Amino acid sequence: MDSSHMTSLPEDITDDQPPQPASVFASVPQRPPTKSSSEKYIPLDWSVYFDKEDDVAIPDSNDVFHVYMAGTEGPVVFCLHGGGYSGLSFAVSTGIIKEKARVVAMDLRGHGKSVTDNDVDLSVETMCNDVLAVIKELYGDSPPAIILVGHSMGGSIAVHVAARRSLSNLAGLIVVDVVEGTAMASLIHMQKILSNRMQHFSSIEKAIEWSVRAGTLRNVDSARVSVPATIKYDDSRKCYVYRTELEKTEQYWKGWYEGLSDKFLSSPVPKLLLLAGTDRLDKSLTIGQMQGKFQMMIVRHTGHAIQEDVPDEFATLVINFISRNQIGPNGVVIPGLRKAAFSKP
Repeated sequence: MDSSHMTSLPEDITDDQPPQPASVFASVPQRPPTKSSSEKYIPLDWSVYFDKEDDVAIPDSNDVFHVYMAGTEGPVVFCLHGGGYSGLSFAVSTGIIKEKARVVAMDLRGHGKSVTDNDVDLSVETMCNDVLAVIKELYGDSPPAIILVGHSMGGSIAVHVAARRSLSNLAGLIVVDVVEGTAMASLIHMQKILSNRMQHFSSIEKAIEWSVRAGTLRNVDSARVSVPATIKYDDSRKCYVYRTELEKTEQYWKGWYEGLSDKFLSSPVPKLLLLAGTDRLDKSLTIGQMQGKFQMMIVRHTGHAIQEDVPDEFATLVINFISRNQIGPNGVVIPGLRKAAFSKP
């Protein structure tokens, strides 16, 4: 550039004549520094949302199931997570639900911190037995009113537990984003889906980041508390891998969902089906919904893990379900609550 056309700059600036900004934009406050990826995806501890954790040992076996608990009053919202998730999938929503009810979120067999003799036996029969055994150890033969809440695979287990009619104080059933027809149709793609996901991570932060960037989870705070429980460190590979080997459980997948709609409809307790899409009902559920056999809500702007993506809305739906059906600590009518009229979405 030719310097002869440039205006010379003053060499001295006196104290009583401060330099002027080069432009009007120089006086605009600087934007606050953005968080680096490592800071944005730092893990959150479970204790931010739950009050305590515990290990429940099952008599006459080597099985020990990990549970997270919160709240001191009201019925028990007993949460069952989906395949590959953990009890911490319900952490952020628990922070709200525990103000109105008790919450227990269980790490199912082969997931989270639970330890069993056979971590890949994810059959419906075995997992139903696990859930009932944990409830019995927690509450004995006189459990409080229990609302079973299950997401995806956990929704199937919740339905099958309810169908057994062996849980004396079952007061409600909430199934999150699982429908028999859609689930059965998707099974042929599951191995490919599992193999196409990221298989190892250099750090926990990277695993959290991937879950959000890939769209598996849409809420960063929920990912920060739930993802760490879904991975483990592999000493031989010097990296983090998935805690649950879902690809080895294919023989059980069909059993999770076959006959699910009829079992859901036949459950004798109030029922709520939460879906992330509008085109998910199969024929049995469509007829059942038209007959008013269950309440259905479409949750907008969310992915498959509704309880993680929109935890505030999910918690509100759970609390409203308890109030609408007047479920008290022991399954009795809550005084002073008027039963709300049923409304279709």
